[in-house]
Amino acid sequence: MDGRADPGEIVWTWVPYEEDPDNGKDRPVLVVGREGKTLLGLMLSSNAEHAQHLNWVGIGSGAWDSAGRDSWVRLDRVLDVPEMGIRREGAIVPRKTFDLVAHRLCAEYHWY
Repeated sequence: MDGRADPGEIVWTWVPYEEDPDNGKDRPVLVVGREGKTLLGLMLSSNAEHAQHLNWVGIGSGAWDSAGRDSWVRLDRVLDVPEMGIRREGAIVPRKTFDLVAHRLCAEYHWY
């Protein structure tokens, strides 16, 4: 890891709730791109119910979850995250996992 968060890194940031943007919670986010000083991120959840939802993809467990729980990435909600508003904790998904997420974004959500 260098001085800037890169695609494939998991960072922590405040994520507003969709139904109530004035509230939210601190959660891990997978960085999938950047536009200047704004990161493009996908939020993570350890809620196993997401395994049944087509708009989520399983990424297994990693250093972003101290309890070692499996996690899922939500594909249909891209977050604009100011780089100054993140906490970096040294978690990076394996390249194969990132490629799976990227493939799903391209194939199902027309990311190129």
